[in-house]
Amino acid sequence: MQERKRLEQTIADDARVASLTSDLDTLFELAREGEKVEEDIARDLKSYSAVLEKIETAMLLSGDNDARSAIVTIHPGAGGTESQDWAEMLLRMYLRWAERNGFSTVVTDRQEGEGAGIKSVTLEVNGENAYGLLFSEIGVHRLVRISPFDGNARRHTSFASVFVYPQVDDEIKIDIKADDLRIDTFRSSGAGGQHVNMTDSAVRITHFPTGIVVQCQNERSQHKNRETAMKQLRAKMYEAELEKKREETRKTEAAKLEINFGSQIRSYVLAPYRLIKDHRTKLAVGDVDKVLNGDLEPLIHAHLVFRKTGKTAGDAKDDLPE
Repeated sequence: MQERKRLEQTIADDARVASLTSDLDTLFELAREGEKVEEDIARDLKSYSAVLEKIETAMLLSGDNDARSAIVTIHPGAGGTESQDWAEMLLRMYLRWAERNGFSTVVTDRQEGEGAGIKSVTLEVNGENAYGLLFSEIGVHRLVRISPFDGNARRHTSFASVFVYPQVDDEIKIDIKADDLRIDTFRSSGAGGQHVNMTDSAVRITHFPTGIVVQCQNERSQHKNRETAMKQLRAKMYEAELEKKREETRKTEAAKLEINFGSQIRSYVLAPYRLIKDHRTKLAVGDVDKVLNGDLEPLIHAHLVFRKTGKTAGDAKDDLPE
């Protein structure tokens, strides 16, 4: 069903692009004939650009866990009420973003701050590609504003850290394909009676993708030995998959430990000017309120391009023709 939904979305996007292209062709033809359609062209070009950016964003999601749902945690930095309030602002921003993009959310843990804001929060963002899209948010977020909690109306700087985990199913499915196996039979050795030693009842199974080799020669029946060997193979493959998950967790935790309050990924400046600047992609957004209300698409798209190509927003501008 997930694959069908993805394909249906692809077909719908293709139809949308075809329709917009046709509309623009018509408008340009009218313009060549002297009609005043500049506003219509500008409107349709804006829609066209938004659709293409959405499609490109989906194409840039290629990580192993990008398609999974996400678990998001937010923690305020030092600064008491200021940072706790900032953490709650970030929570609101992500909830608004999820709602805009059709993701369901569940706040699984929330610790209220003292006076205002939150001390920490964990929420699930459920839906296809939630983790791949929110991966760009991992790091320290910095806010500069005139504090609503300062009676002298001074400017304060607050920090909060955001971390995003992929939701991984508890059940590990072991899929063993017949083409990946080599099954050898041979005569058993050691004690076991005349029948065991004189027939090819022992079984050795080699799994080519993992290099795991198991064998069994305890039973008189080749069928039983094969069944036992397959159980051993499944057990070893299950342990190998568990180790992969443990390694992913170790990498995730290592990345989390690298986050510190001196290496912010993004700054949100509300005073003395209004600007959001992503320090990795160099993208600057002037409409601060729009972003804080959940319009993260330009920031997420810029990070996906940066992750895939290494190009920043400034590089993209340099590529434009004169």
